[in-house]
Amino acid sequence: MKEIKLFIFDLDGVITSTDRQHFLAWSQLVEKLNLAMNEEINQSLKGISRKESFLKILKYNDKENLYSDEKISELIDLKNIYYKKLIESFDKSNVFPGVVELFEKLKDKGIKIAIASASQNAPRLLERMDLMNYIDYVVNPSEVANGKPHPDIFLRAANELNIKPQDCVGLEDAFAGIEAINSAGMISVGIGNESELPEADYIYNSVEEIDLKDLFNKIKSAFPILL
Repeated sequence: MKEIKLFIFDLDGVITSTDRQHFLAWSQLVEKLNLAMNEEINQSLKGISRKESFLKILKYNDKENLYSDEKISELIDLKNIYYKKLIESFDKSNVFPGVVELFEKLKDKGIKIAIASASQNAPRLLERMDLMNYIDYVVNPSEVANGKPHPDIFLRAANELNIKPQDCVGLEDAFAGIEAINSAGMISVGIGNESELPEADYIYNSVEEIDLKDLFNKIKSAFPILL
């Protein structure tokens, strides 16, 4: 029998929301480049890397071959400068309801907590929101070979903490993230609408709705597990 030893959280959309800040930062960049984007495109960027996001924006504008790889790197770095300015005001008030309470319950049970975000700004945000003292490991997305929906980022968290994938629960709000968790052989918890996350093992509208005892009971009934 196995035991749940690690919860791996996506950041944006699960712990906090930076959707607006990302949209504004991308909007600044595309305006500078005389390109276009909208809220629908912004939503399609959830859970994927900065470069992949920019390539999607270029495809939307039928400009896939407009820039060299070197220029793309320069432009996405500029987007990140815009974004970092927009998140400077983040603090404890930006943490979603229920997150701190869930972290504390996990710590009480001796369950480790990791962050698997596509954003390289995750440590900065966690520090600003006063959450780092709960976190055992933050994956650096630049150090994994493939981004979501590949499982690499979730497997890195488990490997670094010396925990088997089957003993992990991953929480995500994006389809690509749920795919990554499932591909890693972990238990997937979707945060959001069931229609948008049909592959998740379990679904909650928000982290605040998660009843840890209830979740563990559901897992026990579905898997030969000792909690």
